[in-house]
Amino acid sequence: MRNPQSDTDFRMLSEAVNAWFTFYSVEPDEQASNTLTSAALKLFDGGCRTVEDLSTMLIGTYVGVWATRINAPTSASIH
Repeated sequence: MRNPQSDTDFRMLSEAVNAWFTFYSVEPDEQASNTLTSAALKLFDGGCRTVEDLSTMLIGTYVGVWATRINAPTSASIH
């Protein structure tokens, strides 16, 4: 498992999560942030290495704030 190890990696993950909030015009909240950050980490581990790739996957997988709630897609459906 390759975890983010540099400030650049963490910044990229943060930018991807922020891009999701911007795309859906949603105010950040803790639950959505946690769900999206977890998903972004799994995507990163799966090989997504750019803000664009991570953002695209998050936006396409978690369609709106309700998708970040209890019935959110599993990590297996992201890949």
